[in-house]
Parts: sequence; structure tokens; C-alpha cells
Amino acid sequence: MLLAFFFTSSKLTKLGEERKRSVDAEFKAGGQRNWIQVFSNSGIATILVIAFWKLKSSQDICLDSRESYIITSIVGGIIGHYSCSNGDTWSSELGVLSDEQPRLITTFKVVRRGTNGGITKAGLLAAAAAGSVIGLAFVVPGIFTKSCTNDSFLKQLLVIPLSALAGLAGSLIDSLLGATLQFSGFCSVRNKVVSKPGPTVKRISGLSILDNNGVNVVSILLTSMLTSFVCLYIF
Repeated sequence: MLLAFFFTSSKLTKLGEERKRSVDAEFKAGGQRNWIQVFSNSGIATILVIAFWKLKSSQDICLDSRESYIITSIVGGIIGHYSCSNGDTWSSELGVLSDEQPRLITTFKVVRRGTNGGITKAGLLAAAAAGSVIGLAFVVPGIFTKSCTNDSFLKQLLVIPLSALAGLAGSLIDSLLGATLQFSGFCSVRNKVVSKPGPTVKRISGLSILDNNGVNVVSILLTSMLTSFVCLYIF
């Protein structure tokens, strides 16, 4: 799942760089990330993976709460984490390239590209697709490495639509937090949407409570918890 997230997100980050540079005030060539961004997108999963390793070593398992309530919960959280991270990345990277004007998730009013909390149909579809990729990354290798009962094996296929929903839900949560708790304003000097207030910045939406990293952490945490609970219910 980690490899699926890393490779697909890295490729999409490099797509349409010139257009992204003209819109994104914090654009970095090649999608470079600092350690804070890396930690905010992988910290929760790292903790869950360590917990899984301590409990089950490196043994592959099928999701089955009858066998292990805790392990199913942990694995569900990991699936939710990467579905959310991948969904948010795909949604942002592809949504900004769409010709469709984004709408603010809280009011559905048309906003400038790059506004935190702006959504497009293309972006939402990309988030669901990104989640399904994580689901496939969990299910396909499991066909060759896991030993499940027939009933449990067929149930594992439900991870794919569940991951798609987790990717979509994560993107929506991220957008809602971005529209309300993260500042967006238009800078008349840079002619771009920025995330910090200033004398040349006209506010569009949001409060200066969370930055982008904070929004990522909260959305990932909430999506991981929701996916974990759903896994316990389904499996």
C-alpha cells in the first residue's frame, strides 16, 4: 500500500507542472516534500504498522474480526490512512488541472483555483480512484500470500470499494477542514491564492487555525478511525 501511494502520487505530482506553478503559491518542482510534510502524511500509518508488527510480526492476515478484533482494527486504520493520503494527493494534483471551476465545499460558490476547500467533479472522482488503487494493493498481493477460508477470502474483495469510499471521504474531510480552519486569500501582488493573510491579501475563506500539514493530519486521523470501525463491522 505504501508503494502504491508513493509511486502513483509521485507520478501525478509531476504532471502538468507549468500549470500548477501558475496557480499554486507553494509549488515546488518535482513535488519535493520536507520532513514535516512527510511525517504528517505517514506518521499515523507508521505507528499502526509498528503496532501490527509487534502483535503479528510480519505474518500476512485476512481481515476477520472473529479471529482478531485488534488486528482487523489496526489494518483497517492503515487502509484508511493510505486511501485518504492517496485520495487527497490525486484529488489535488488532478483537480487543479481540470477545466472545471472549483466550488467551495461549504457554500458551493465558484472560487479561484488553489483555494483550500475547493472541489471539482474530476477531483472527487480522482480521490475515489486513488482509494481503489490502495484497495487493489491490499487485495492482489494477498491472493498469493494469505491463507483464508473461502468465506473470508471473498470478503477481502470488499476492501476495494471500501478503500474507494475512504479515498473520497478523506478528500471531502480534507476539503471541509481546508474551507473552514485553513486561511485562503488572493494576493494582488503575486496574483495567486495564498494560505497566509497579509496587507495585499483579500480573504476568500477559512480561519488561520490549521496549516496544510495540520489539515492532512486531522483528515487522515478521522478517515483512519472511520475505516477501522467500518472494517470491524464488515469483517
